[in-house]
Amino acid sequence: MSEPGIPLSDLDYGAEEEQAVLEVLRRRWLSTGPEVAAFEAGVAGLLGVRHAVAVANGTAALHLALLALGIGPGDEVIQPAINFVAAANVTRATGATPVLADIVGIEEPVLDPAELERRLTPRTRAVVVMHYGGYATRLEAVAEFCRARGLFLIEDACHAIGGRTRPDGPMSGSLGDIACFSFFSNKNLAIGEGGMVTTDNPELLAAVTKLRSHGMTSLSWERHRGHASGYDVTVHGYNYRMDDVRAALGRAQLAKLLPNNEKRRELTRLYRRLLAEVPGLVLPFREADIAASACHLMPVVAPSAAARDAMAEALKAQGIQSSRHYPAISGFTAFAEAAGNRLPHSIDYAGRTLTLPLFPTMTEAQVRRVAEAVTNAMPAALAA
Repeated sequence: MSEPGIPLSDLDYGAEEEQAVLEVLRRRWLSTGPEVAAFEAGVAGLLGVRHAVAVANGTAALHLALLALGIGPGDEVIQPAINFVAAANVTRATGATPVLADIVGIEEPVLDPAELERRLTPRTRAVVVMHYGGYATRLEAVAEFCRARGLFLIEDACHAIGGRTRPDGPMSGSLGDIACFSFFSNKNLAIGEGGMVTTDNPELLAAVTKLRSHGMTSLSWERHRGHASGYDVTVHGYNYRMDDVRAALGRAQLAKLLPNNEKRRELTRLYRRLLAEVPGLVLPFREADIAASACHLMPVVAPSAAARDAMAEALKAQGIQSSRHYPAISGFTAFAEAAGNRLPHSIDYAGRTLTLPLFPTMTEAQVRRVAEAVTNAMPAALAA
C-alpha cells in the first residue's frame, strides 16, 4: 500500500478549539464581543504593543492600515514585488499607487533596503515591508530609513506572528507605525479567516476601530451591555469585523503559537541539514538565525523554472504537495504598468522558487521523505 500524502500545511486542532467554540455557542453571542476583546489583548501582550484590533482577514488589516494613515490618491507606497497580491490591491483601493521594489536576492527574498532610495519620490508616503516566510531580516534597516525620511512604515507580518528581527530583538509587528497579521488556514495561527492590526499609536487605534465597523461610534456588543444606546457614523467605514467564534479559535491557537513555532524551527533545521548538499538547490535564509524566525514557509530555489516544475511534478507523483510563494506582482495583468520596472531578483526568484510542506504537526519522518523526494528528483530536474 502506498504511503499517505503529505499536505503543504495542516492544522494543529484538537479539544481546545472544540471547547472554545462550544463556549461561544453556549454564551449565544456570535458577533464581535468578549472573545474578540480577549483575543486582541492576548495578541497585544504577545507582541508587546499597546493596541490590537481584530479584523475579518489580513487583506482587511492592510486596507485599514493604509486608510488609518491617510494614504490616498496621489500617494505612492513602496512595497516588495514578491508578496501576496493583497498589499498591492488594497493600495490601489485607496487610490494610491503601489511602487514595486526588488528583493535582496534569491537567498533573501525580502525587500531590499537599498531599493527604497531608488524608488523614493516626492509622492512617497509609506513603505510596506513584508516578512517573507516568517523572516524579518531587514526590518530594522527599513525602519531606520523610514524614520530618517518621515515615511510611514507598515509591517506586513502575515507570515511572521511570534517571530523576531533577531533572537534578542523586537517582535515582528512591533517596529512599524502599524502592523498587519493574517490568520488564514495555512498561517502559524490559523482560524480560517481573520486578521489583526497592531499599533502603539492611539490615533491609529481610533481610526482602525471606527473604520472596521461602518464608521460607527459604538458596537452592537456595547449597546447590548447597555454601554451605549445609539451611535453616530462619523467616517465612511467597512464591515471588517471579526466574530467571537473565530476569536475563540484564535485564543486557543494563540496558546499553542510559541511552542508550535519552535516545532517549525526544528523541522526547518532538519530540512536544511538534509538538503544542504543537493546540487543546484538554493535554500533561502541559510545565513539567517532560525531562532528568530516564525518559520512559516520552507522555500527552495531550483536552478531554473523548468527544473522547479519538474521537481514539483516529481513530488506530486509521490503524494507530496508543494506550492509557489509567490509570482512576482509585476507579472499580473492588473499590474501590467509595473512590468517595465527593473526587478531582476524578484522575477528570477518567482520563476524558480518552490515551497515544501511545513507545519507544526509534521513528523521528522515526513520531512525526511520530502527531502529524499527532492534529492532524487534533482538529477532529472536539472536535465529538464
